[in-house]
Amino acid sequence: MDYTTLGRSGLKVSRLCLGCMTYAPPERGSHPWTLDEEASRPFIRKAIELGINFFDTANSYSGGASEEVLGRALKDFARREDVVIATKVFFPVTPGPLAGGLSRKAIMTEVEASLKRLGTDYIDLYQMHRFDYHTPIEETLQTFDDLVRAGKVRYIGASSMFAWQFGKLIATADRYGWTRPISMQNHMNLLYREEEREMMGLCVAEGVGMNPWSPLARGRLTRSWQETTPRGDTDQYTRKLYAATETADRAVIDAVCAVASARGIPPAQAALAWLLGKPAVTSPIVGATKPHHLEDAVAALSIRLDATEIAALEAPYVPHPVVEYS
Repeated sequence: MDYTTLGRSGLKVSRLCLGCMTYAPPERGSHPWTLDEEASRPFIRKAIELGINFFDTANSYSGGASEEVLGRALKDFARREDVVIATKVFFPVTPGPLAGGLSRKAIMTEVEASLKRLGTDYIDLYQMHRFDYHTPIEETLQTFDDLVRAGKVRYIGASSMFAWQFGKLIATADRYGWTRPISMQNHMNLLYREEEREMMGLCVAEGVGMNPWSPLARGRLTRSWQETTPRGDTDQYTRKLYAATETADRAVIDAVCAVASARGIPPAQAALAWLLGKPAVTSPIVGATKPHHLEDAVAALSIRLDATEIAALEAPYVPHPVVEYS
């Protein structure tokens, strides 16, 4: 396993992050493809054995069940000081007008709930899951800063927003001397490259590490266009992200399969190697529901694509509609 610092911080993380949205009892959430706790634990343990020290979840994943499963597994398989736990806040977990968002009340309520579910005294990386259009960013940032000063949070980050919004968050934090974000968890892969237009340059300039979610396009970059999976057939969110560009996406997937075939490697390794080579990308967030998923991800760390291969992978791309920012 390779390690690097997250942005310009001193936090050392593995070059891969295990995404834990998949690990929660199906009856606790809206995704029929999640794994129950017994089936989830071997993947978390295997990740640790492979050297992954970075684990990402969110308070809203299966109503908090993902945090519970991750917290119990890490307590059994690792020392707390050896792992980096990242979670997120924004989406409502409970009903009612006060649920969700990034108000001081919401953040203070949800951080305590996350700490309890994770079974820990502190969160290493606490992230704004989305931009809150209804709360002053000063209120949000001061609350996050208070959590850092109180020792309940070590670092802060953000996820999926326009570059101008993230830039404003950074500038406001600097203006008031509050804790500034060190990471951006954004949607970025060979099927969705809109983040290269503005966000990637901003992160490079500001010393922010990027931890892209869905680096394999929810499995679409791991197989040929004709192959299907139970998750792919039932995941409505995947359709939301990619349905508008299926014709163009098919050409990209064909290119990935061609480069992978020439290399003698699985498509997942080629797609992930491309992403790992992008500026500011620190730790793509990979999911795993089969043993080879983690093995493919780790193998991608040693692959260096040449200019011809990169050009072949990037050539079929066409601009995509911006999704998941509001």
